[in-house]
Amino acid sequence: MAQGIWVFAEQREGQIKKVTFELLSEGRKAADQLGQELCAVLVGKGVAGMAESLGEYGADKVYVVENDALENYTTDGYTNVIAGLIKQYEPAALLLGCTVTGRDLAAQVAQRLQTGLMTDCTGMEISGDQLVFTRPVYAGKAIVKAACPEARPVMATIRPNTFAAVPNAKQAEIIKAEVGPGDVRQIIKDIVRQISERPELTEADIIVSGGRGMKGPENFKILEELADVLGAAVGASRAAVDAGWVSHSFQVGQTGKTVSPVLYIACGISGAIQHLAGMSSAKCIVAINKDEEANIFKVADYGIVGDLFEVVPLLTDELKKIIA
Repeated sequence: MAQGIWVFAEQREGQIKKVTFELLSEGRKAADQLGQELCAVLVGKGVAGMAESLGEYGADKVYVVENDALENYTTDGYTNVIAGLIKQYEPAALLLGCTVTGRDLAAQVAQRLQTGLMTDCTGMEISGDQLVFTRPVYAGKAIVKAACPEARPVMATIRPNTFAAVPNAKQAEIIKAEVGPGDVRQIIKDIVRQISERPELTEADIIVSGGRGMKGPENFKILEELADVLGAAVGASRAAVDAGWVSHSFQVGQTGKTVSPVLYIACGISGAIQHLAGMSSAKCIVAINKDEEANIFKVADYGIVGDLFEVVPLLTDELKKIIA
């Protein structure tokens, strides 16, 4: 590997996404082992002021591309920029967060460059001079380690909360790159914002999720109360979303969002394969279900067999006392 490790610095509305700092922290370790540079790529409109913070988490260089057409993410615009930079500087690897934006961008860039891409990774290590990635397969039933020895650059999307974000206090070199967005076919007419004081689902350290056992939309209030005590995000299974109890933005699972929190509390969730695929990499899983045969207990670190409508309020009250 000769040209360094790159990290796509995902940002939204003037804020760098936490997963970017996590990737920079882990990328710093890998770059040091391989004797390579660690570089970040920051794309958008008026984003140059954020570049310095990327150095604080280990970046040696930050490539900044600013253009009015890049104010909001578009598949064409960002793909043209990232692919153009890679052709110009020829990095050995590009790491992206496994977010909605990261997944879309990674697939397009990999196809454009005809290179290797590993998705939804939960680990990264060095073997010789290769980056080796760990990723779940078969809906999380098995774990594989894979590398792309011939790919340049090798690309990977990595789940948020996989690595710790550790400040490194480097002074990054800021490079203003001249790469245009090219022809952009997507037109953004409007952005609908959902305002919440809770953390974003994919970046949350703690998630409280409800499933079919919630019995109705009005009952999600007890999960929200527990989440607010813990500073957690609220999630849901596909069954709850399909029933119309909560919006799709809450869905955790194979057709929803993939999460890797420190703590995942599953309430009234049976544990369908589709749901487990999206949350089984959580550091600690607590399951609350009155069915002691529920599949969720097979992956749970702690299980409570009982009526969630009794257990969750008791849990909330006890946690309030402990935190107070």
